[in-house]
Amino acid sequence: MDRNILLVDDQRDILRLLHSTLDTLKLEKLKIFESPSGEEALLFSTRAKIDLLVTDYMLPGMSGVELMHKVRARHPEVNVVFITGMTERKMREEMLNAGALAIFDKPIPLADFLDVVERGLGLVQTIFPSERRYEMSEGKQSRLSDLLANFRQDIGADAVFLLNDRGLVQARTGKLHDASMEVSLISTLMAIHGASLKVARHNHQETLDSYHVFSGGDHDLLFIPVTPLYALLVAGNGLATENRILESVSALLALQAQVEKSLKSMGVTGELRLPSADGKPASSSTPGPDPVQPADKPVDTVPSPEMEALLKSASANKTKPNDTDDFWNQAAEKLGNKPASSDVISLEDARKLGIISS
Repeated sequence: MDRNILLVDDQRDILRLLHSTLDTLKLEKLKIFESPSGEEALLFSTRAKIDLLVTDYMLPGMSGVELMHKVRARHPEVNVVFITGMTERKMREEMLNAGALAIFDKPIPLADFLDVVERGLGLVQTIFPSERRYEMSEGKQSRLSDLLANFRQDIGADAVFLLNDRGLVQARTGKLHDASMEVSLISTLMAIHGASLKVARHNHQETLDSYHVFSGGDHDLLFIPVTPLYALLVAGNGLATENRILESVSALLALQAQVEKSLKSMGVTGELRLPSADGKPASSSTPGPDPVQPADKPVDTVPSPEMEALLKSASANKTKPNDTDDFWNQAAEKLGNKPASSDVISLEDARKLGIISS
């Protein structure tokens, strides 16, 4: 069954960028169409089914939200992704309330964009593929979800996530205020997770003792590594205020210890050392620095007979230091025009032999 994606933007460069990005999915049944305006997109929707609408918020004529409502009148099941350069909260709230699957600010994070497209169309994930080492049974996820749910209730958080280092949600409870930004937010946080592992390595830490606090905005965010493969994200209002931050961090550290213990009991953490400074996992026998290689021996050179004679002459005459310049000037004048090869003669010699005329 074909899946139709309609891209709508008045900037041709954006359309080409999104189209070429979607082409990397290499799915034969995925059909991609472009439109430079809401009116043309609406006309297209009368001729073909649309499974995913990707539209700019600011379009000439009707807005992206207006286009969304008109397309959904014909195709109620269509998923919509908005692209915008606007940062006003009022406009973002309008897009969220309209039922957007995701909202991307320009410049568009293309990996996150592809992941949202795959989720919106129910395709197999290719950007964040699940691997056997990350898979948890339903029972294990249920136990972790219960642990997170109890913590969320105790601390009064809006959402708690257990994430793996590929950006996949292993267990969760609650939801973010702006669910459309979940993919981009998690991707960015896991980049922080990777950086914190490198910092721990540089700092010669044996354990992951770090956490990150982001206050204000839609939520206060608390983010903490559990193991090199897992991290916790807590989102809520007022968690990082001056009178609550110590309580929140203490509770988060306690949750970290409980989750780590639970993961170990499930046997899903594995034995993994902190990565080295270059990001590669450190082995138990990390080789030391490469031994210093001795410098190449200088190549022995043999002076030409003429230069050797000059040097011997200078030694015999016991040339004084202030005569050094005169010595070398005379040598240059005498030997400067001498050919480097015995098979070549100078112009002066050629004239003397009558080979060339003067």
